[in-house]
Amino acid sequence: MTTEATTPDEIWRNPHAPVADRVRDLVARMTPQEKIAQLQGIWAGIDAAGEMAPHQHEFAVAPQDFDELTRHGLGQLTRVFGTRPIAPEVGARTLARTQRQIIEASRFGIPAVAHEECLTGLAAWQATVHPSPLCWGATFEPDLVRRMAARIGDSMRRLGVHQGLAPVLDVARDLRWGRVEETIGEDPHLVGTIGAAYVAGLESAGIVSTLKHFAGYSASRAGRNLAPVSIGPRELADVLLPPFEMALRAGARSVMNSYSDNDGVPVAADPAMLTERLRGEYGFTGTVVADYFSVAFLHKLHGVAAGREDAAAQALTAGIDVELPTVDCYGEPLLEGLHSGRVDEAVVDRALSRVLAQKFELGLLDPGYSPAPDANLDLDDAESRALAREVAERSIVLLQNDGVLPLAGRRLAVVGPRADEPGAMMGCYSFPLHVGVHHPDAEMGIEVATVLEALREDHDVVFARGCPVLGGTDDEIAEAVEAARQAEVCVVVLGDQAGLFGKGTSGEGCDVADLRLPGRQEELLEAVLGTGMPVVLVLLSGRPYDLSRQVDRLAAVVCGFYPGQEGAAALAGVLSGRVNPSGRLPVSFPGSGSTQPSTYLSAPLGTRSEVSTVDPTPLFPFGHGLSYASATWVTAGCEEREWPTDGTCAVHVVLRNDTDVATAEVVQIYLHDPVAEVARPVRQLIGAVKVDLAAGQTRTVTARLHADLTSYTGRAGHRQVDPGDVELHVGTSSANIHTSLKLTMTGPARRVGFDRVLTPEFDTP
Repeated sequence: MTTEATTPDEIWRNPHAPVADRVRDLVARMTPQEKIAQLQGIWAGIDAAGEMAPHQHEFAVAPQDFDELTRHGLGQLTRVFGTRPIAPEVGARTLARTQRQIIEASRFGIPAVAHEECLTGLAAWQATVHPSPLCWGATFEPDLVRRMAARIGDSMRRLGVHQGLAPVLDVARDLRWGRVEETIGEDPHLVGTIGAAYVAGLESAGIVSTLKHFAGYSASRAGRNLAPVSIGPRELADVLLPPFEMALRAGARSVMNSYSDNDGVPVAADPAMLTERLRGEYGFTGTVVADYFSVAFLHKLHGVAAGREDAAAQALTAGIDVELPTVDCYGEPLLEGLHSGRVDEAVVDRALSRVLAQKFELGLLDPGYSPAPDANLDLDDAESRALAREVAERSIVLLQNDGVLPLAGRRLAVVGPRADEPGAMMGCYSFPLHVGVHHPDAEMGIEVATVLEALREDHDVVFARGCPVLGGTDDEIAEAVEAARQAEVCVVVLGDQAGLFGKGTSGEGCDVADLRLPGRQEELLEAVLGTGMPVVLVLLSGRPYDLSRQVDRLAAVVCGFYPGQEGAAALAGVLSGRVNPSGRLPVSFPGSGSTQPSTYLSAPLGTRSEVSTVDPTPLFPFGHGLSYASATWVTAGCEEREWPTDGTCAVHVVLRNDTDVATAEVVQIYLHDPVAEVARPVRQLIGAVKVDLAAGQTRTVTARLHADLTSYTGRAGHRQVDPGDVELHVGTSSANIHTSLKLTMTGPARRVGFDRVLTPEFDTP
């Protein structure tokens, strides 16, 4: 440590001084090298990591001398736990030791922010794997997701981690995109309410939540990863941005940029997105961190920067404060640009101020700060597993049932490539599939049951795999057919292998040309259906698939997406009848014509018509889901007929459970705007709530809807609320509407912005 120490009476050391004053004082004392060091991340284990990020070994060089790199300080530490299998106790001690090294090496003793992935739970060895984001969406239960995120955040904080790279708020636009499994769904209201709940939970544990990927990434051409995005400003504003607005309101303190270029402008170099909109319009004051290698991509992939210094200057000017995952463009190239005057020191100070402000807010520079981890480092405790089970159970969607379910102890044939595979429960950002696959000699670190194992606890079962996810032989399919003939019901478990960059059928970089089941799985399904036995299809996948050719012959269809390490028990509970399914689809299932990328958010010309031979009608619509005991809709109505353009209206729905089994219903409220300045979706969700009903119970749901929920981006390019007629469609899916309520918006047209009302208020006594 150098001898140029500061004195205790300086403002930056005073924990009682305003953060802005502390930041200003510290920035003024720092050299250019010290400033730039705070804008860098270091991925110390990158040389031992597998291919976990695009082009990571092409663009990143393992740090040669950690002492030299940190002698001026360090902004972030990348994935201490999420790079290789390391016991939590060992990882926590390593992180604490590294933090002490960073503190002692630099003049001001500023700790680094440690970040980890946490999309399906903390991506660390021996940590609970929670259900995937599509499962969060399928619950339609923000509070449940908030509790899950708080639990995840607690495990991170105990280890000494400060920042989590989640949630993903990209709205699914093309179901062929490999990262659909990381999204919460295809509707901005659902993505926003669930995503905001995740943010609130993570932040409540003291973890900085990082919103991904701001913005446009999921709208890439043909669903190809990192492909150009050609959307217009209205689709960006009305479909892709609202979830980020909702999550920022929930308290997110960090944002990660999108890799994509929107209409030719890479987001990493776009001040209109990262500064004017995010900070100017939205008022965001936290940190913007680069998606891994996206600063270098400006030079190497996008071709908009002449070299690494230019890339650094463009990204910094646009608004990216910290380069991740490891030091590159924000290292010597940025320093050279600063020394030469080609980079304005003011933009460095701007980013530095944001980074330091967050570190002050985290208490990293307060007297008494210690990097020592918590004593309790059990990352897979009973409470975490119980919560993972609850989310899984509440997310499973019963798509179809002719009465064969529940199975009630029948003799089963269980077939399919996902039936006896623990990995079938997990998405591509779970530790076992994201990191563990690169370390085949290491144990998984957690217990993950398979569907076959879970069903064997209640049923007499004969098993045959039938085929792998990809490939297989005729003999294997024949074995599955023979197994089916020996049983009363055949449960066929199909779906995806989650992976990265071609190592799976779903996941980052695993895009598909159409939505047929991967490999020979459809052939296997047809062969089993040919036996004439009742067939229950269980789909464990990262995206919906085209089942239109088999659906009429299937006795039942159950969708679990990736339900996490407790998913098999949850599925067995649904199939056996112990759990009454209550999940609803966060994404539509495609109908015949499996290359159709559209979602339910279509204007009139995007629906079935006589001017095209292609029918985009989904097989199972957004919001669809069945149960074993359905709620009775008694009434649905609205006392008002006029709705002030600056006021609210109240929708009342009365539900009754006429059965002797507890059930749940998801009340969904959609807006239909018959006449607007621009072509709008025929129907768009503006409110939804899950209502639990005990046997024989009656409950009244009241939704108070503010007029701001009808707003859209008009021809002038701003968001507006119009007077005129609207309809509220209240039902159980985007296609199953129980009641249409006609209202007239009265009063003047209003312009609204970021401060508008984003969600309804629900009263469910």
